[in-house]
Amino acid sequence: MNNISNFLKKYYYTKILKRNYFRYGSCKKCGACCKNIYIRHKNNVIKSKEEFITLKNNDDYPFWKNLEIIGKDELGVVFKCKLFDEEKSLCKKHKKRPDICRKYPSEEIFKMGAILKEECGYYFKPIESFREILDRISVK
Repeated sequence: MNNISNFLKKYYYTKILKRNYFRYGSCKKCGACCKNIYIRHKNNVIKSKEEFITLKNNDDYPFWKNLEIIGKDELGVVFKCKLFDEEKSLCKKHKKRPDICRKYPSEEIFKMGAILKEECGYYFKPIESFREILDRISVK
């Protein structure tokens, strides 16, 4: 039964959800994800301050009004959330936090090169091992 459930789980994640990685772990309330944020718009990470200001002033993106630019690197602009309470290590609007926070960390940002901080309690593992992928390709 274990092999069947593993097969079904892999099938569901890879074919239906179109995922390549399983996400494991849990939040340690370190705030690292609230202090080093990349934001995607139209499938690309925001690359400039000007792009962010334009989007921030659009009422379609109310969450972005809570963000503050703290830097820029090779991936794009880096933000921190002004709603993170340093003393409590919790969002000031935790129960009403947006989907981007509820779904953190997402595979999409991970696949684009973002790195989870060491203190983060989450980690990703490939759904299929290298051997499984190689075997599948070799059969074709």
